[in-house]
Amino acid sequence: MDAGTNINPQSKITLREINGKTVRAVCNLKVTAEQNRFVAPVAVSIAQAYFEPKAWFRAIYADETPVGFVMLHDDQELHLYYLWRFMIDARYQKKGIGKQAMKLLVAEVRTRPKAAELLVSYVPDEDGPGPFYHELGFKPTGEMEGIEEVARLDLL
Repeated sequence: MDAGTNINPQSKITLREINGKTVRAVCNLKVTAEQNRFVAPVAVSIAQAYFEPKAWFRAIYADETPVGFVMLHDDQELHLYYLWRFMIDARYQKKGIGKQAMKLLVAEVRTRPKAAELLVSYVPDEDGPGPFYHELGFKPTGEMEGIEEVARLDLL
């Protein structure tokens, strides 16, 4: 049976710390082959997080199944909150998990000092994540970060 079939709309979505017992399962999460150019592998993200003191990262779970990964650049001194990485494993996409996880992330960011906005950047490609972020209320700022378009979600 496909692991994705046990996820349903009633599954409880949570953001959880990754530990020695869960890291392998989380690192095995992958997007579709076509999406690989839009997001780094989870293992690379976790490695980067350990060398960036302002990184905050969690696994996304549906009930007891790891289904995705999220990472913030969490600069509470400058009040800068930037969605650095976000992915849902290919088996669990198009089930509403990403939207639920983003709601949890936004609620988490709102607990930060003077959190007025959440920023994200993405490759503006017809197959990219732009429409997903726009549907959640992110608005393009007109800025570019390299080849990526920057978008902002107002948290106030």
